[in-house]
Amino acid sequence: MIKSKATRKKRSQGLPLNIAVVGGGRACRFFLEQMQAKAFPYLDINIVGVCDIDPQATGFVLAQEMGIPTTDRFQDFFKLSKLDGIIELTNSQEVLLELIKLRPERVGILEHNIGRFFRSYFFMAQRLQSAEYQAKLEKMASDFLIQQSNAAIVVLNMDFTIAEANPAYLEIVNKPKHEVIGGYCYEVYYGLKAPCSSSQPTLKCPMLETLQTDQSSHVIHEFPSSKGRATYGDIVTYPLKNPEGEIFKIIEVWRDITEEISSRWEKRTRDMKANLNRMVQEDRMISLGKLVASCVHEINNPIQGLLTYSHLGQKILAQREPQPQELNDLKHYLALMSEELERCGNIVSGLLSFSRESPLAYKQVDVNDVLNSVIALTRHKMELQNIQLETDFVPGMITVRGDTNRLQQAMLNLIFNSIEAMPDGGQLLVSCRLDSEKTHVLIDVCDSGYGIPAENLDHLFDPFFTTKEEGQGTGLGLSIVYGVIKNHGGKINVHSTMGKGTTFSLKIPLL
Repeated sequence: MIKSKATRKKRSQGLPLNIAVVGGGRACRFFLEQMQAKAFPYLDINIVGVCDIDPQATGFVLAQEMGIPTTDRFQDFFKLSKLDGIIELTNSQEVLLELIKLRPERVGILEHNIGRFFRSYFFMAQRLQSAEYQAKLEKMASDFLIQQSNAAIVVLNMDFTIAEANPAYLEIVNKPKHEVIGGYCYEVYYGLKAPCSSSQPTLKCPMLETLQTDQSSHVIHEFPSSKGRATYGDIVTYPLKNPEGEIFKIIEVWRDITEEISSRWEKRTRDMKANLNRMVQEDRMISLGKLVASCVHEINNPIQGLLTYSHLGQKILAQREPQPQELNDLKHYLALMSEELERCGNIVSGLLSFSRESPLAYKQVDVNDVLNSVIALTRHKMELQNIQLETDFVPGMITVRGDTNRLQQAMLNLIFNSIEAMPDGGQLLVSCRLDSEKTHVLIDVCDSGYGIPAENLDHLFDPFFTTKEEGQGTGLGLSIVYGVIKNHGGKINVHSTMGKGTTFSLKIPLL
């Protein structure tokens, strides 16, 4: 297991590289010392771990003092989510072959004469002190690490020509190196005749921004793909400056984030669907509250009748042996009690069915059944509000492919909307018929309420749009109706005249 004594502050001035070291001897110590001395100002090298089987190895000990995670199993490095490469410093062919065999695809093994590279670097660092030699050392290290990086890296001159490109970049553009070096970056990849932001204003150029601000810049571009789908690249630019502080080159790092963006969109879509389902269920609970208020009265009446009939039956049986006429009366009372109990049971079953949250299940649905169940739940509320209901349903089964609960909720929201538009009573017509081609079912919910102002009609189905006072509604009802009908392949229209009423017309394809 990787162990760490402290958390190190991450630098972010240069090209980011996450590297692990296998072999904690003197070469490792020298490399770590160079990191401490910031020998590579244009590279943000983050040592994510050092591995050695000898806990007393000099580089291993220094790593622990620096707070770098350490381990005696290099396989632990493969569990790290952000690892660009591994430097192998054991000089063991067996360890090298094991690393190459077990490494994940995204991880490079930096072994190309690495021991000789660091020995040469060490001796040159001891002997050479001039600025010229220091620049050569820095270029030697930078070139080595850039070429070994798995990220696509290109070095640009000030005139947008390409000075250097690593194999990962050449693989992306699918061109040999001699065709890339010296070419304009916008021409090599996009085939443009001028910088991206000039040829295509929608493409932001990170190099121009770096030249203007002297700072690193970051953009996300959409790139064409031979596989027929777009790919997305995260592009970061870093300025290279001379001793006078002037920019003389730009390092551009490309990273393919197509899968990352796809996973984010998938998560966002899942979250949106979950939020929508929660809103639909909350809207259903609001509607259920309205139903319960009226159904309590409707259930109370048959209960009082049941009590009366039960008392009469007890009285008949308690006095004496029932006479034939009294037995007939008792049978009549029992039949009435059964009817009233069935009525109560239907009301409660309807409420339970409507309140139950269930996953979407598109299947064969009879539209007449949906309408009848909603009307059964709302009929008493209409009676209490002095609303005269008229229905006109085409006989037989009107079958669509849909979700019963969602369609039931949409119809209930429309009827509630009409009931609330007629606080002092009125007429409500619910009709169901087939169109002339008999390919769609047409449903109309027509009320004689106060109507909808013309300026509100365009926003009627917008989420949270409502003309009700605060606390009287969320504005979700009609937007949910719109979503349900659209998901069933249908259309919804509204016609309203102020002071005369409103008609909602639905058109849903038949199964």
